[in-house]
Amino acid sequence: MATHRIGRVVVGSLAASPLIALGAVAGPLAGSEEYEITGAILLAFAFGWALLATVSILWTSEPQRWALLLAGFMGIAGAALLVFAPGDAVLDSLGWVWPPLFLALVAATVVRVRVSLHSRARVWVVYPLLAVYALCAVGGGYETVQASDRRTHPAPGQLIDVGGHRLHLQCAGSGSPTVILESGLGESGAYWGSISSAVARDTRVCVYDRAGRGWSEPAPVPQDGFAVARDLHVLLERAHVEGPFVLVGHSSGAQYVRIFAGRYPEQAAGMILLDGQPAEAFEGLPIYPIFYAGLRRVSAVLPTLARLGVGRLVSGPDASARTARSFRDEVAELPTALAEARSFQSLGDRPLVVVTATRGAMAGWFPLQDAMAKLSTNSRHEVVPFEHAELVTDAVAARTSTQAICEVVHAVRFAEPLAKS
Repeated sequence: MATHRIGRVVVGSLAASPLIALGAVAGPLAGSEEYEITGAILLAFAFGWALLATVSILWTSEPQRWALLLAGFMGIAGAALLVFAPGDAVLDSLGWVWPPLFLALVAATVVRVRVSLHSRARVWVVYPLLAVYALCAVGGGYETVQASDRRTHPAPGQLIDVGGHRLHLQCAGSGSPTVILESGLGESGAYWGSISSAVARDTRVCVYDRAGRGWSEPAPVPQDGFAVARDLHVLLERAHVEGPFVLVGHSSGAQYVRIFAGRYPEQAAGMILLDGQPAEAFEGLPIYPIFYAGLRRVSAVLPTLARLGVGRLVSGPDASARTARSFRDEVAELPTALAEARSFQSLGDRPLVVVTATRGAMAGWFPLQDAMAKLSTNSRHEVVPFEHAELVTDAVAARTSTQAICEVVHAVRFAEPLAKS
C-alpha cells in the first residue's frame, strides 16, 4: 500500500510542475523577457520536486529527501534570475557554468533514486524526467559552444558599425539603381540567395541582416520600425552604397521599406512588396489579433528553448538563442512598426509593384494588398498562385519576384512608367 501511495505522490507532485510553468508563461508572464520566463519555469519545477520531498516525508514510509537537491538547485537558480534580472551577455556566460553542474546533479540524483524509490514510478516517471534534464544540460553546453564557435568564423560580407552595434551587408553586381532586399519577420538575409544572384545580373543588389539576425550584432534595445529604417540608412551611408534605391520588402519587411521611403524619400526610387504585411493588419484582418497574441506568447519562450539547443535541433544551425531573442523583440515591436508604416501613405509616382500570393492567405488579405498598390500612382498589382514564403524560397515563384524587381529597376533607370498587366 505504501508503494502505491509513493507512486501517486511522485506522479501528482511532478505533474504539477509543467502545469504551473505553462500557466505562468501563457498567462501573467506572456511575452516577458528571457530571464523572467526561464526563472518562472525553474521555480515551477522546483516546486514540484519540493512537493515530492515534503509529502513523501510527512505522509509516506518512503521519504524521498533526494528531491530536495533538485528543488534547491532549480529554486535558487530561478529566484536568482528573477531577482538579479541578468542581461543577454550574463545569460550567455552562465551557459559555460550551469550545464556541467546540472549534469553532475542529475547523475548524483539517479544514484539516490535507485536507493530510495522502489515504486514503478521510478522507471516510468522519474528516470525519463531525469533523462530529459540530462539532455537539457548537454544541449545547453552544445548551444554555448556553437554560439562561441560562430564568432570565430568571418562574415561573408561587411560588418558596419551603425552606432552601438554592427550590421552585416553583402552586395553584388553593378549598375544603378541599387536594389535593397528587406527580409520578412525573423528572417536573415541568407534566404534571398536565388533572387539576389538573379538581380545582380542586371544591377547592383544589396542584402543585409537586421540587428540580431544572421551575422549582425544585436541592438542594445528592441527596435521599432523607425529604428530599423535608421539602421539601414546609416548602414548604406557608411558602407558607401550610393542611391537611388529600389526597395524590396517581403512579408513584414514591407513595413520597414515603407517607413524607409517615408523618412528618406530622396533615396527611394521604387518599391516592390512581395506579399507584404499590410500596415492595417490589426484592423483589416479579422483573425490577425488572435494570431498575433499567440505569436507573442510563443516567441517569448523561444529564447529559453534555444538556450537548451532545441532551436538548432528543430530548425538548423542558425536557430541560436541570439536569433530567438531577436525574433522575440521584433514580434514585440510589430504593432508599433505597423502603426509607423501607416503614417506614410504615398509614394507619389514612384514605380511600385505589389505581388500577392493566393495560397493560404488570411481572410481580408486581398483588399489590403489592393490598398497597398494605391500607395503610388504608377503601380501594378500581380496576384500569383503561390504561398507566402515561396515568393522568396521557391525557385519557380522566386522568378516571378525577380521579374517584378527587374521591371521596377528598368522603369527607374529609364524614367518610364510601369507596364500594366
